[in-house]
Amino acid sequence: MSARLTKRIVDAAAPSKAQVFIWDSEVKGFGLRVTPSGGKAYILQYRTAEGQTRRLTIGKHGSPWTTDDAREKAKEALRSLALHGVDPLAAKEAARSAASVADLADLYLKEGPSERPNKKQRSWDTDAAILRAHVKPLLGTRPVKSLTRADIAKFQSDVAEGKSARTTKTKPRGAARVTGGKGIAARATATLRAMLSFAAGRGIIPANPASGVRLFKQEKVERFLSEAEVAKLAETIAGMEDGMKLHASFAACIRLLMLTGCRRGEIEGLQWDWIDFGRGMIRFPDSKTGAKVTPLPAPAVDILKGLERKKDNPYVFPATRGAEGHVVGLSKAWGDVRTAADMPELRLHDLRHSFASFAVAGGAALYLVGKVLGHKQARTTEIYAHLRDDPLKKVADSTARKIAGAMKKGEARGANGPAPEKARITKKTDRSAK
Repeated sequence: MSARLTKRIVDAAAPSKAQVFIWDSEVKGFGLRVTPSGGKAYILQYRTAEGQTRRLTIGKHGSPWTTDDAREKAKEALRSLALHGVDPLAAKEAARSAASVADLADLYLKEGPSERPNKKQRSWDTDAAILRAHVKPLLGTRPVKSLTRADIAKFQSDVAEGKSARTTKTKPRGAARVTGGKGIAARATATLRAMLSFAAGRGIIPANPASGVRLFKQEKVERFLSEAEVAKLAETIAGMEDGMKLHASFAACIRLLMLTGCRRGEIEGLQWDWIDFGRGMIRFPDSKTGAKVTPLPAPAVDILKGLERKKDNPYVFPATRGAEGHVVGLSKAWGDVRTAADMPELRLHDLRHSFASFAVAGGAALYLVGKVLGHKQARTTEIYAHLRDDPLKKVADSTARKIAGAMKKGEARGANGPAPEKARITKKTDRSAK
């Protein structure tokens, strides 16, 4: 039978020798199951994306499940199935297996990418590293359903204070270091919040306890090279390369980063087929912001044309130790370079900032600089606005000069006595008084 389920209908439903189903006329597949023993439970019958018919038991009639609450739960499940292909019954089974935060982290990394197909794999790799380094050590054994907003806020503070910091030996001469601080604490909390949002969407938890937790404000310190520092850095690179203390591939990579404003990963993984020497550009099929075209200036072209192309290897900078793939280890080589140049705080990414700062200081429009760097949003480029004599300042200066000129005229008249018009009015008043 089919009717809009109400409490009255549910209460009046009588058991029979076989199971009885009363289907709701408002939400397709939502209904009440009455067993021969008199048990009443709300159910949802649906088809998966593969066409398989499945039946989900939402809950028994009574506290906490009212008819209206069960109907809303059925709607949410059908919406999640339609938008994300999430099987409600599979999600319920997953909820049972994701009892702890550590279990949820594993489930999130396994099934989360299917719900966010536009999120890049390297971002998922970063999430995995954060969950492994900070979330699991501090919250891994906690039941997911027990987490509160206060727990999430405390987690952020604990990471900032270094309670998850440690050093793990990875190789005979290598070690992995996990550090604390407000920056990584905010990022770890953001990752945790995304994971809990996934859990809430799957019905593992009723709501996201991280909602409303304010992240620590991250102070971005942008480092820009001066012309003197660029010269010193170039001198250091050349000296180390000549002295066999820096591999030629690493030296070329760093020079290209300085001359193009590209990101480290873009240069490390650069392929010959992406370079259009005739038009002077690189067509990146993918980057942090998606596919993009980067202008290739003449000095960068000279560097690339001077490189030897390795047979059967598509990369401009192939692996330096005979392995397949592109060069790795640039970060370590950069550490040696900046130490030799006496610039220990300088990051590889600061070379990109410096490229932008030189462009803006030379009068280039922020919009065009953003296009060269591949920024999708204009506000990303606005951090460089203070590095030039901005047109807005010229407008303000010009306007202020005009206003100041008018002010000086008024001040001069004020110093010489009342205006002529006011004087005539005074005389007329005097004559009328007589």
